[in-house]
Amino acid sequence: MSEQNFTSNGEYPIIAPCPVDAVTLTPLDDEEARPCLVPSNLNPIIKIPVVLAENTLQIVVEANIPLNPPASEIKRVFKDAFITQCKLVPVRFGKETCHGSVRTVTKAKLFVEGFIRKDIEYATSNCNGVIRDRIATVPFSGFTELTADDFFVYPIIGSSSESRSRYINPKNGHTPRLDKFFFENNVYYNEQPYCELVNAEFFELDFSPCPTGVGESFSTLREKIVVDLTLKVLQVRQVRVNALGGG
Repeated sequence: MSEQNFTSNGEYPIIAPCPVDAVTLTPLDDEEARPCLVPSNLNPIIKIPVVLAENTLQIVVEANIPLNPPASEIKRVFKDAFITQCKLVPVRFGKETCHGSVRTVTKAKLFVEGFIRKDIEYATSNCNGVIRDRIATVPFSGFTELTADDFFVYPIIGSSSESRSRYINPKNGHTPRLDKFFFENNVYYNEQPYCELVNAEFFELDFSPCPTGVGESFSTLREKIVVDLTLKVLQVRQVRVNALGGG
């Protein structure tokens, strides 16, 4: 009988399989650091992104995804939502502010465009085949309406203007001059509202358009997808904050 190596308590030694290189880290001491604040007796104005609205959009998409080689069974499907375009178009305005050149937006259309990236893992008809992987992008687009009740803070947009002044002919007071004009232009450069992706919840039904029996395979996967997509709508704004004086 071969000799066995036992530990001090009479049990077999435990040897970890498949070892890799590892380093035990040494903890470092830390202490609280005091930030340096510039003393100020005034309430400063800062420029930061402000959340205008946060809404959940429901997107309904149907798609046919070809599979090559054909599949006999769908194993797993991973999904992510990507936003490629999100534009706020004002359609109704409220009161004017900032000396009358800037108006609040009380109603707007939000145009959204993007795609769903799907990673499909499936088995083929081979008894001992490998798991196949199919990546597909399913596009979607649409719009929703944001009303006054949807906004936490109204978006603002400044209007530009241009005017032209005419002159009368000094030699003939009955005719205007066509060779002399005074032009005035006022251009307001607005901060473009933009979107931020918060959450995507997927509900989907995947099936073969033609029913298949056990052991048969299908080359097209039909999908009916419902996505509840939550977005933040933001705009960079100037905001006055309360400052605490100190050393």
